[in-house]
Amino acid sequence: MAKYSKKAQDKIGEVMKEFKEGELKTSAGKKVKNRDQAIAIGISEAEQAGYKVPKQKKESSTSEKKNSKKKG
Repeated sequence: MAKYSKKAQDKIGEVMKEFKEGELKTSAGKKVKNRDQAIAIGISEAEQAGYKVPKQKKESSTSEKKNSKKKG
């Protein structure tokens, strides 16, 4: 399992607290209603602050799979 630094965990925790209180907003100014979106915002903010955050796994999209089948 990937490891987050203690500071990154604290940052994500702060963002989740804002989400639970209904105060978390997107960059466009809309209220965040999705838990996954709130976690993504927390990870992004931690990464921007320079804390240790594991790299995101790359997944191939379904459209890429469809295109590769058509070409082959």
